[in-house]
Amino acid sequence: MSSLRFEELSINDEIMRAIVDMGFNEPSPIQASAIPVALEGKDIIGQAQTGTGKTASFGIPLLQKIDPELKKLQAIVLCPTRELAIQVADEFRKMAKYLHGIKTLPIYGGQDIVRQIKALKAGAQVVIGTPGRVMDHMRRKTVKFNKIRTLVLDEADEMLNMGFREDIEEILTKIPEERQTLLFSATMPKAILELAREYQQDPEVIKVIKKELTVRKIEQYYYEVESHNKVEAISRLLDKYTPKLSLVFCNTKKQVDDLSEALKDRGYFAEGLHGDLKQMQRDRVMHAFRNGSTQILVATDVAARGIDVDDVEAVFNYDVPQDDEYYVHRIGRTGRAGRTGRAFTLVVGRDIYKLKEIMKYCKTKIEKASLPTNSEVSKLKIKKLLVNANETAINNDMRDIYESIDEWVQDNDIDYRELVASLIKMNMGDTSEQEDINSSTKYYDKNNKKMVRLFINVGRSQNVKPKDILGAIAGESGIPGKAVGSIDMFDKYTFVDVPSKYAKNVLRSMRKTKIKGKNINIETANKK
Repeated sequence: MSSLRFEELSINDEIMRAIVDMGFNEPSPIQASAIPVALEGKDIIGQAQTGTGKTASFGIPLLQKIDPELKKLQAIVLCPTRELAIQVADEFRKMAKYLHGIKTLPIYGGQDIVRQIKALKAGAQVVIGTPGRVMDHMRRKTVKFNKIRTLVLDEADEMLNMGFREDIEEILTKIPEERQTLLFSATMPKAILELAREYQQDPEVIKVIKKELTVRKIEQYYYEVESHNKVEAISRLLDKYTPKLSLVFCNTKKQVDDLSEALKDRGYFAEGLHGDLKQMQRDRVMHAFRNGSTQILVATDVAARGIDVDDVEAVFNYDVPQDDEYYVHRIGRTGRAGRTGRAFTLVVGRDIYKLKEIMKYCKTKIEKASLPTNSEVSKLKIKKLLVNANETAINNDMRDIYESIDEWVQDNDIDYRELVASLIKMNMGDTSEQEDINSSTKYYDKNNKKMVRLFINVGRSQNVKPKDILGAIAGESGIPGKAVGSIDMFDKYTFVDVPSKYAKNVLRSMRKTKIKGKNINIETANKK
């Protein structure tokens, strides 16, 4: 907690009243550090994670500088997603509750642009928008930047990850140089620092990392599995813990689509959320998740920004996040409002090293656990069915049904347990034990060929493509290219499935091979 109080930060009376109404007692570390600097008019580079109160850290000084008599656009906040823009705009409205004459306006794709134009013409002084929609208004000349005093880049790293750099730079060049530029980002990659160097004036760097990066009430577990078993693994965890609402994070949009469809095929109420969905689809998915008709939301990190749902009981990392801080953002979605939560991470091959980096960064212990067997899950399902059946019996008059059952049992000389077991079998389908899905380098593909998973230490960041991997393996080992199985490529490494009978030959022949001019290391995945 900060040792300062809001009253010591030179905040005006109107905003102070609003802050009290919002239930703030004293500023968070990022607020205590950033608000005085921003009120002085200095540029800021602020590093802080989600949940640290950074919206107020730029929102309070921004609103305090707005001239309510000037019905012109005076400030812009750029956000990566529609959800975050709406969330920030909502916070601004609360903070501006007693600032009469100040209008804030969220603008984003999917909303009627004519309505936005009317609101802009009516004299909105603060715009909170996505870069794409702000660019639309620039081209239409429905926004004028000549009176802008403050520009905020919120979640700047995500905007760059989404490919908005050119849009942001074009917007920056159109805003008067005398402006104040406040840049906030959870991470500080090279591209962010380049942007700051080019477009800010002697910015003050404020870095606030939460002391507790993970929530104490979140139970955290990881499971080592093979990639082809991940859907089965997450299904067993869902069946064991039966969370009412859960979030599943994937690293790619394609993975979101594939997983959400796979879960739906298995009978789960699941939907996918990512940036390629049309706004109407995104609204439908989020509405269904908030009202509980969709119980499992499968999403990318970017699409999940701005989602604020308190009842999420479990978070699943279907893919290990590539950034340490993304793990913090993800699991922070559960265990809210004093509740307990659970976080589960599926680890494939050398992802375990990335997970160890995350544990070191978060200063937390993520427990290794064994996936429930199919037999264990079946027993849990049976118990749940019996509990539900008992509740139905207690709450309903079932005498007519009892008579029918008694007649059937007597006429067919069948035991009551047999009858109940048959009904459960009909409801659940085949409950026989399936193969063990603990991590193993050997498995069978869809054509029943025994396969071995190999690890290669090059990936997308070296400009390597799957065809380069395939060509090298086929060219050096002499095995037919069509015999090579899945090629799962990541930023810094790749997993390749090859038939078991070729594995030793591939390992031997690839030892001194270069791919795209890079010396490679190849070995069996999950090598002990």
